[in-house]
Amino acid sequence: MDLAQAAAEVLGPLGYEVLEVTVSTSGRSRRVLLRIDRLDEGVVGIEDVARASAVYGLELDRLDPFTTPYRLDVESPGAERPLLRTRHFERFHGLLAKFRVAGETFKGRIEGVSGDDVTIDVAGTERVVNVAQMELARLAEWPDTPR
Repeated sequence: MDLAQAAAEVLGPLGYEVLEVTVSTSGRSRRVLLRIDRLDEGVVGIEDVARASAVYGLELDRLDPFTTPYRLDVESPGAERPLLRTRHFERFHGLLAKFRVAGETFKGRIEGVSGDDVTIDVAGTERVVNVAQMELARLAEWPDTPR
């Protein structure tokens, strides 16, 4: 069962984008972490987190994916925000991000977007990477004002 898809199905109609769902285990304790953003690109507030937690919690109860207890944590994207779509790179133009492409990890500043290609300044060298080729992309800094 794909927990991220289940989250997207119940939260998308409420105006939320599911950025990631991760499940981690420590001893006998399991944690489900859900990171959301608003589709209108507004700031994720405590009301959004509470609403997404309640709705996704009910969906997890319905799906019953685990045989052991778990804890659901819902968060706004924060400084380690995943960048998944072309729009994310447009939105955070000019900021430093961490990338993994073809097994190589590097940091660079998002310089521009053309179609599905992202131009990145890596230590003064311009590099163009297609969004589909990125194994990982996360912000490495947070803007001074919400974007």
